[in-house]
Amino acid sequence: MKLEFTEEEQAFAEEIRAFVTENLPADIAAKVSRNEVLTRDDHMRWQQILGARGWHTYGWPVEHGGPGWSLTKRYLFETICGEMDCPLIQPFGPRMAGPVIYTFGTEEQKARYLPGIRNSTDWWCQGYSEPQSGSDLASLSTRAVDAGDHYLVTGQKIWTSYAHYANLMFCLVRTSKEDRPQKGITFLLIEMDSPGIRIDPIIGMDGRHSFNSVFFDDVKVPKANRIGEEGQGWTYAKFLLEHERVDNAALGVTKRALQKLREMASAEIDGQPPLIDDPLFHARLVKIEAQFASMEMMALRLLANAEAGASPGAASSLLKIRGTEIAQKITELALDAAGQHASALPGQIEDALRNSEPDQSPRAMTTYLWKRAMSIYGGSNEIQRNIVAKRILGM
Repeated sequence: MKLEFTEEEQAFAEEIRAFVTENLPADIAAKVSRNEVLTRDDHMRWQQILGARGWHTYGWPVEHGGPGWSLTKRYLFETICGEMDCPLIQPFGPRMAGPVIYTFGTEEQKARYLPGIRNSTDWWCQGYSEPQSGSDLASLSTRAVDAGDHYLVTGQKIWTSYAHYANLMFCLVRTSKEDRPQKGITFLLIEMDSPGIRIDPIIGMDGRHSFNSVFFDDVKVPKANRIGEEGQGWTYAKFLLEHERVDNAALGVTKRALQKLREMASAEIDGQPPLIDDPLFHARLVKIEAQFASMEMMALRLLANAEAGASPGAASSLLKIRGTEIAQKITELALDAAGQHASALPGQIEDALRNSEPDQSPRAMTTYLWKRAMSIYGGSNEIQRNIVAKRILGM
C-alpha cells in the first residue's frame, strides 16, 4: 500500500529534510551511521540545534512552547530524522518529564523546568526501576520520609539510563505503606547534584556505559519538587509510560537499519559473492521488510485513529512488541552479512575497523548485543503480551 500525504504534509517533510541537511553536524551523522557510541556533547549539540528551531519538544502543544504539530507531522519528523542518521532525541525530558510537568505540575514548576527541556540545557533521567521492582513497579521501596518542608529520600534505583549525564531526575518514591501499594507512591523531581546521591556505572555486555545504579542516602528533596498530590504518583507514572511505549516503535531508525542491512548484504566481503544472492538469506531479509511494512501501516492506522480522537490504548503494546522483534532480527541478519568481521567484541572495534573495508561492520556484534535490551526496557515484551491478551483479546 502506498503511503499518501497531503500537499502540506509533503511540503513539511521537505522542510525537515532541508533543515537536517543544513544543520546536522557531519561528524555526528557519521557516528550514527556507523553505530558508534555518542557522547553527551554529541546529543546535546544536536538537541540544542533543534531547540533553537523550537523542534526539540516537537510533541508539545503551542501553549507550552511546542510547535503544536499534528500527530502526522510528528510521525514525519521522527521517520525522516531516523532515515537521515540523526541521533535519537533523548526522551527523558521532552517526552516524559515535560508532559508530566505541564499536565500536572504547578506554575512555578513549569517556569522552572520547561525552558531547560525546550532548549535542551537540562538532561533528565528516570528513577523508576529498583533491584526488586522492575515490571512490578508498584512494589518499589525507595522511601521518602516527611521532614517538614522537604522529604528525606533513601533507597536505590537501577538501570537508570544516562544518570551519569543527567542533572535532573523524575523519581517514584514510597511515602506510605498504608492501603494498596499504588496509593503510597509519590512523584518527585530531584537535583542530581544533591548531597547523598551516588551513581555507580553498569557496563552492558556490549561494552557501553549507558545504565547505572543510583543510591540515595537521606537526600533532601523540597516538597516544592513534588508533582501533584502526595500518594498520587502512580497516576502520573501511568500517564508517562503510555508515551514511552508508543515511542519504542522507532520506525525511522528501523527503516534506516533495514536500508544499511541491504547495502551490507549487497557488498562483496573478502572476495565472496554478496550474501543477498543467497536465496535463504534473501528470503529472511524480505520477510523482515514485509513485517516492517505491515508494522508501519499499523502505526499509520493508529495515527489516523488518534487524529480522530481515539486513544491507542493497548495497541501501543503491539507496536512495542513488533518493533522490538524486527529491530532484533535486523541485527541477527547483520551478523550474517558482516561475516567474520562481526566477531569483534568491545575493546577490539578500532583494530577491526583499521583492518576491514569501509562497508564491513565490526560493530555488528556490539549493536546486536545492545539491541537485546529492547525487549526489556519500556516494559518487557512479556508484560506487553499480557496487556494485549487482557485488553485486546479478552483473555
